Parts: sequence; C-alpha cells; structure tokens
Amino acid sequence: MTRFGTVGEHLEHLRLGLASLDRQAGLIDSWGQQLTTAFVSGHKLLAAGNGGSAAEAQHLTAELVGRFEGEREPLPAIALHVETSTVTAICNDFGAETVFARQVGAHGRSGDVLVLLSTSGRSPNLLAAAAKAKDRGLRVWALTGPRVNPLAELADEVLAVECSAPTAVQEVHLVAIHALCSAVERYLPSARWAAVAAEVSR
Repeated sequence: MTRFGTVGEHLEHLRLGLASLDRQAGLIDSWGQQLTTAFVSGHKLLAAGNGGSAAEAQHLTAELVGRFEGEREPLPAIALHVETSTVTAICNDFGAETVFARQVGAHGRSGDVLVLLSTSGRSPNLLAAAAKAKDRGLRVWALTGPRVNPLAELADEVLAVECSAPTAVQEVHLVAIHALCSAVERYLPSARWAAVAAEVSR
C-alpha cells in the first residue's frame, strides 16, 4: 500500500468516527451540563483508561484542573493511573484488574462522576472500576468503540464511536474530550448562579 493510500484509509476511518460523534453531540452537551452541576455541588470527576486511553484520561483531567479556553477556577478531576507508587502497589498486592477499582473505592463518593475510556470496551480493570463506582453511587460514563461491548453495558451513559479502527476511535475520543471541556466552561457561570439561587431560597 502506498503512503497516500495508508493516509487515505486512516482518514476514511476518522471521517466515519467523527460522523458518529456528530450524531451524539447532544450527549456531550448533556454531559457538560451534568458535570458542571456536579462540580458546583462539590463533587469531582475521576478518569481512567489504558495505554493511549490513559493519556486521554489524563488529558481530560489536565484541561479541567488547569484551563481549557477560558480563565476560571480549577475543577476537581483526578486521573487514576498517574500515581505510580499507588498503581504499582495495587498491581503487586491485589492484581492489575483492581488497579482502578481500588482507587475508586478510595476517592469516589456518591455524586461523583467516573469517566472510562476504552477503544474495545473490554478491559477487565475498567469493568471492575465501573462496577465499584456503581456500588458507591458514582455516575459512570464510558467512551468506547462500537457500542456492543461490556463497558457500554455497565455504564450509565456511553459515547460509542462507530468505527472499526481503534486509532481513529482514540482520536475521536480526544475531540469528544475537548467538546466536553468546552461545554463545561460554557455552562459553569449559569451553574454557579443556579447554586447561589438555590442556597438563597432555602
């Protein structure tokens, strides 16, 4: 296959993935509203993934704790793979499948949001984290590849990228992450005012 053909094939996968994302734009907007309300109410976001999806989970939390496009206060978001001592201790003592679930048990509280990223939707450590989160009253959102997968079944809500190429799925997940951060920054001012109004009316 020529270099041009390889690029063209990848771009076709990406086009299909982005078209799938476009059909779910309303879901991302809803997540932005829900997440903003959670932040204003004192809750936090936890995020996890493996490999490239771990990098994207960390990308999401960095945009929220730092800033995305606008100046605002830092928002409470934790990527569960970044503490190497914690990760290696859990893997060594309890097994790799528990690496995220045990941290959800430590950090997660009812009302928090857990975002899990997986191109396959079949990673045992993410499935265990989703189950633990649901037991503890967290909302579980999944970003996956094609919808028929175990993680999509476990999650409360799923953004499924209908594309057969995992690399393109990951790239579309990053677009979704940026769109989510944009929605959070758009809804944050109104969510603050709603919280103030609710407090005053008590």
